[in-house]
Amino acid sequence: MDQLKEYNIPFVGLKEGRHDFHFVIDNTFFDAFDYEEFNHSKINITLEFEKKSTLLNLKFIAKGSVNIPCDVTDEPFDYPIETTFDWVVKFGETYDDSNEELLILPHSSYQIDVAQPIYEMVVLSLPAKRIHPGVEDGSLQSDILKKLEELQPKVEQNNNDPRWNKLKDLL
Repeated sequence: MDQLKEYNIPFVGLKEGRHDFHFVIDNTFFDAFDYEEFNHSKINITLEFEKKSTLLNLKFIAKGSVNIPCDVTDEPFDYPIETTFDWVVKFGETYDDSNEELLILPHSSYQIDVAQPIYEMVVLSLPAKRIHPGVEDGSLQSDILKKLEELQPKVEQNNNDPRWNKLKDLL
């Protein structure tokens, strides 16, 4: 993953205090992770990096949009991304990333790779079912929607099922 080396932040030479880093990610970033669900993407990442004597506080802020296909109609649409993620980095004897909000780096570490948390933050901010806004408000005109409406089971107007009449007698 040499193409992601710009996401390695050397913290050894940084003074204590807050430092801001800015990244603009697009599909080439996601291609490095073999993630191909975006037609195109442009997301601005701001990293508020606070170095303290015993730990690092990282706050990722993502704003932008990704173009994804609708799960219902397969029509592409722009989905807005606006999310944050807080990450604490402490130092210990061995590397430990078992907790998603806490990373433990060995004392000998001199840099931190922020590509993986950026990737996870963006991908996990997407809904499980991606529905075009035009489907929800009825403004999208699509051949697939017309066919789905055509094939939808017809609801009978007469809701009186004779099997339930005996239960009505109990009342």
